[in-house]
Amino acid sequence: MAESVELPGRLAILPFRNKVLLPGAFIRIRCTSQSSVKLVEQELWQREEKGLIGILPVQDAAETTSMDSMLSQGVGSESGERSSNVQVSTSDAHKVDGKNPSEVIHWHNRGVAARALHLSRGVEKPSGRVTYIVVLEGLCRFNIEELNTRGPYCTAKISPLEMTKSEMEQVEQDPDFVTLSRQFKAIAMELISILEQKTGGRIKVLLETLPFHKLADIFVASFEISFEEQLCMLDSVDPKVRLSKATELVDRHLQSIRVAEKITQKVEGQLSKSQKEYLLRQQMRAIKEELGDNDDDEDDLASLERKMQNAGMPSNIWKHGQRELRRLKKMQPQQPGYNSSRVYLDLLADLPWQKASEEQELDLKAAKDHLDCDHYGLVKIKQRIIEHLAVRKLKPDARGPVLCFVGPPGVGKTSLASSIAAALGRKFIRISLGGVKDEADIRGHRRTYIGSMPGRLIDGLKRVGVCNPVMLLDEIDKTGSDVRGDPASALLEVLDPEQNKSFNDHYLNVPFDLSKVIFVATANRMQPIPPPLLDRMEVIELPGYTAEEKLRIAMQHLIPRVLDQHGLSSAFLQIPEDMVKLVIQRYTREAGVRNLERNLAALARAAAVRVAEREQAVSVSKDVHKITSPLLDNRLAEGAEMEMEVIPMGVNNHEISNAFRIASPLVVDEAMLEKILGPPRFDDQEAADRVATPGVSVGLVWTAFGGEVQFVEATSVVGNGELHLTGQLGDVIKESAQIALTWVRARVEDLKLAAAEETDLLQGKDIHIHFPAGAVPKDGPSAGVTLVTALVSLFSQKNVRADTAMTGEMTLRGLVLPVGGVKDKVLAAHRYGIKRVILPERNLKDLVEVPADVLSSLEILVAKRMEDVLEHAFDGGCPWRQHQHSKL
Repeated sequence: MAESVELPGRLAILPFRNKVLLPGAFIRIRCTSQSSVKLVEQELWQREEKGLIGILPVQDAAETTSMDSMLSQGVGSESGERSSNVQVSTSDAHKVDGKNPSEVIHWHNRGVAARALHLSRGVEKPSGRVTYIVVLEGLCRFNIEELNTRGPYCTAKISPLEMTKSEMEQVEQDPDFVTLSRQFKAIAMELISILEQKTGGRIKVLLETLPFHKLADIFVASFEISFEEQLCMLDSVDPKVRLSKATELVDRHLQSIRVAEKITQKVEGQLSKSQKEYLLRQQMRAIKEELGDNDDDEDDLASLERKMQNAGMPSNIWKHGQRELRRLKKMQPQQPGYNSSRVYLDLLADLPWQKASEEQELDLKAAKDHLDCDHYGLVKIKQRIIEHLAVRKLKPDARGPVLCFVGPPGVGKTSLASSIAAALGRKFIRISLGGVKDEADIRGHRRTYIGSMPGRLIDGLKRVGVCNPVMLLDEIDKTGSDVRGDPASALLEVLDPEQNKSFNDHYLNVPFDLSKVIFVATANRMQPIPPPLLDRMEVIELPGYTAEEKLRIAMQHLIPRVLDQHGLSSAFLQIPEDMVKLVIQRYTREAGVRNLERNLAALARAAAVRVAEREQAVSVSKDVHKITSPLLDNRLAEGAEMEMEVIPMGVNNHEISNAFRIASPLVVDEAMLEKILGPPRFDDQEAADRVATPGVSVGLVWTAFGGEVQFVEATSVVGNGELHLTGQLGDVIKESAQIALTWVRARVEDLKLAAAEETDLLQGKDIHIHFPAGAVPKDGPSAGVTLVTALVSLFSQKNVRADTAMTGEMTLRGLVLPVGGVKDKVLAAHRYGIKRVILPERNLKDLVEVPADVLSSLEILVAKRMEDVLEHAFDGGCPWRQHQHSKL
């Protein structure tokens, strides 16, 4: 750098927006605007090394702050007003000509003379615009005496501010200057020692060769400082002031480097060699600590802690959660247990420890109306629900029993539980237990396992968001047990009101109060439910519906729902009661109503096809309004009469379609029923046809789908006295067949079943007993009386009455023992068209549950011994009595 620079009286001015070029500094700019290109060409390109320009800082009015260094003198009002129109283009960060001309731009009154170290000329394509890239070196300061903005670029009358050589020698003798120089040199050397790996060699040379007041500008120009501080350095003409300011800035930069080194050392002390992400996070954390920036709103763990505080946990659980949270804060996100601990604390915060849904004021009449609206029949069940609600109205915190609805599919068990929730005004959640074999599904997995999660109960409470919902434990009889535990045994604690107030989920590992939850269970059978679990529930049986109840359910609930699901209404499809009765009698013999709903849906689908075709077939001609439809074509082909309807002119197709819908809804008749649903699956003559030969009797059995009618067929063939049983039979029913055969053989003489010379019924014969259908598994003791009746019919060659069905267990001595599922069996006999039912005498008490209209259509016959059964099963009484009468 030259020791002194001789400045001309006027200089071309290149404005720098919000940027200062200090003496001794270098800068690279790109000139693209017309004014800056003109300036470079005339002042630098043509003059080569002799060219000098002035770099003058400018600042937008919106960014102006209260600084004494702003232009306050030397520039007239005219130049100040017109300066905003000067078009000067430098680097993108320093453009002046990109602003609105109406904005005021403030020009500083001091600048720096600069010379070009490098010039390169380019042409932009396809516009052909000339651009220049210039590397400038700052030389010395100057003061603006007069600024002229006329012409292609700005020019200014200037006066130099640098001291002469003699003046500078006097300043260097000043003790204050010497002291400032030593301080600056010490700080500069310390900074150089830190940065020596990058630029230390060059700076050391400069430090030994250049005077300190020039080094001050060079050092400060290499730092990132604010625009105001840059202006302050530019205005520091006095070398002592400049050194003092430079010392302050260099010291501040040195301190920031020291802080960065401290952060780096702190991080590296805790750094694992293979964790790059850990390094970055530690640096961020250390930076926040140095800045004192610990914003809780942005801290994820802090928000989790607030969430836990607002969860309303009991004090002992809150202490446990705090311990887990402190442990989590000490962990790093890369550690294996971090995510599992975070998920666990989220669960603690999300569980409804105290949050409960507010119950409505219980109105028993409204609840009864709601149940009657949703369910037809089921009088006893609805009465029990009303009693339960009445107790809760009188004592809201009462620990009511766990209701367990037992019955075949399709009788409304799940919808009853939903109605209880609606009547109480509580949220409803369903937990399906069908096929659950793992105890962890109830109690959860321990957190030591990979992929551990809470049990279904805790997860359900998290999803429902309240601690007092109505929880349905669906299909509780279909849980199994294997090496992973017994879920049914785990439910013992859940359903016991004395224990579930401190239910311990293995994943949660803290007690949770389940006593506020109203549990309702459903099952198809009671037998698979373990007795201890069954003891904790109040069993309410839903055996099924009679034909009349099915009819009312179909008319009030099923048909409107099916029509709505298929986009139809009564204006499109009408199903009369007589047709619904035919569907019930000929196509469905189930306890529930699901198959009935499926058949009604088949009718609705067929109607939907015809309605869709009908809409497309409606057309209008010039003179005749003709309506075509596949339905009309079928009726005309069958020779049916049809009324003609005149449709007025000017009616569009949509109105014609509506008019047609109203005029001729599709009414289901018997022919349409058979065409859509196929031939009838059941008829009333089946029993008579199958009992037309000796050796066949009609029994009543219970299944998971309700009661069923079971035929028993027996025949004899030449053989060795063996008994053959077929029909997928279980051990109990096989034993019943053996008992029945033994009892009949022991009473051959009493029953007069063989000739006097025959002592053994099985001499030279084999007996084969079959239970159709052969593909359905069968077991149980209640077929005992049916087996005896079939064998007596076979050996006596007398037919059993076709209108009579029976059930009961028989002992080896001939006593008839009571059996279960009487209501289901009686309803099955009623559905099948049976007129007489033989029951054990001790089962008479079970007939109270059978609907009165079913009992009125049946003849109930009771039997205490096997002889009573035979007396009722045959026309004219028991065979042995007939033989006695003939002797008399």
